Amino acid sequence: MRALRSVRAWLRDAPAIPFLILGLIAFAAVFADFLAPHDPQFGKLSERFLPPFWIERGSTAHIFGTDHLGRDVLSRLIFGARVSMVVGFTAVIVSGVVGTTLGIVSGYLGSWADQIIMRVTDAWLALPALTFAIFLAAIVGPSEMNIVIILAAVYWTRYARIVRGEVLSLKEREFVRLAIVAGCSKWTIMRRHILPNVINSSIVLATLMLGIVIVTEASLSFLGVGVPPPKPAWGVMLADGKQGLMVGHWWLTVMPGTCIMLMVLAANLLGDWLRVKLDPQLRQL
Repeated sequence: MRALRSVRAWLRDAPAIPFLILGLIAFAAVFADFLAPHDPQFGKLSERFLPPFWIERGSTAHIFGTDHLGRDVLSRLIFGARVSMVVGFTAVIVSGVVGTTLGIVSGYLGSWADQIIMRVTDAWLALPALTFAIFLAAIVGPSEMNIVIILAAVYWTRYARIVRGEVLSLKEREFVRLAIVAGCSKWTIMRRHILPNVINSSIVLATLMLGIVIVTEASLSFLGVGVPPPKPAWGVMLADGKQGLMVGHWWLTVMPGTCIMLMVLAANLLGDWLRVKLDPQLRQL
């Protein structure tokens, strides 16, 4: 009962708009098969470049219009939400687990383990993230699973660097020293005493990284090294619609671009709120 009241208190303080946006996108991703009015991968050539329904020649059968192959834009946006959610959240979770683990090991063990992990981290951080992701994607080839692995390989360093800094401070605290005196092993201390004290920072960083990961995934798809067509992805839709932008087919780029913007904005606002909510010093302000 106390846990339920705590959850309710959190939800009352939560920013409504970011939660609403992410909730709608998640709902569309989960129930895309039932919500999409048309097949997202197939269309009729006789219905090519139909505008949204509120414009002349528009039809309520295709609320947001159709693309160059007559495919329904709304249906592709709905299924594109599934791609962005699956790739974005999976990549954030994988990179967070890897980076947090390496950060704890590096910060607590120190010595040669710290030197090896941090030198690799420094080398990774010195590389431009998008350029490095394009390089890896060009090597392994485009697919959803490959994009998850690539994004996790590119962004784990952010977690490792931040978590290591916190661990260096935590391992000097009294509760850690008492655990050492009590005979706890290093792995037990890292798991039971260090990890619970750095997990909040990892969660906040994960929400902030979600927007970056989604933009990177869309960029890779836009460049042709991300999610392979004809599978609907917002980046692929932007790439397909760029040629029609100059001849008045603006909905082919504005619609997926708006979805990307809203999802990234909502993730960033949620991350800022969590940063304040989980930081004891900021909560007292």
